[in-house]
Amino acid sequence: MKLRIGADTTIGALLEAYPQAEAVLINMAPAFAKLRNPIIRRTVAKIATIEQAAKIGQVNLREMIERLCECAGQSVGGEVGGSGDTAVEGSWLLGAAVGRELNADEILAAGGHPIGKLREAVESVESGKAVVLHSSFRPEPLIVTMQRAGVEVYCTGEGSDFVTYFGRRGPQG
Repeated sequence: MKLRIGADTTIGALLEAYPQAEAVLINMAPAFAKLRNPIIRRTVAKIATIEQAAKIGQVNLREMIERLCECAGQSVGGEVGGSGDTAVEGSWLLGAAVGRELNADEILAAGGHPIGKLREAVESVESGKAVVLHSSFRPEPLIVTMQRAGVEVYCTGEGSDFVTYFGRRGPQG
């Protein structure tokens, strides 16, 4: 049996099992056209889930899963699943001094993956300062990964202009 499609299915696994799903994704949101880039396919798509991709593309999760299941010849189960919103209230981050700025699109274009640079930046800035990541997409996999590492995150933006703040509160924070 081929891969069962759900909120936690990674985009990479989805496209490996159902290559025809690429056209469905791209048709749902222009942001998904980046999946044609082999660097994105080898990096971001390997860890980004369908739920995270829905947020990046600003697409309804249930609709996305239904369309992908239809494309793959699967029926949709009763519960779509998903972990809900990953944005943490980050008002202190917006007012924090910027310790470092990164651009996810530039890192990806150079053949890298932003997670390594982001981790390094967060570890190197002083407590209470923010690392600011600019991207043309909502960096959902990075948000989840950094939150799991105990980093506070706040993402703002829409369309193709996102600014995401990462940081750890200082002693007074």
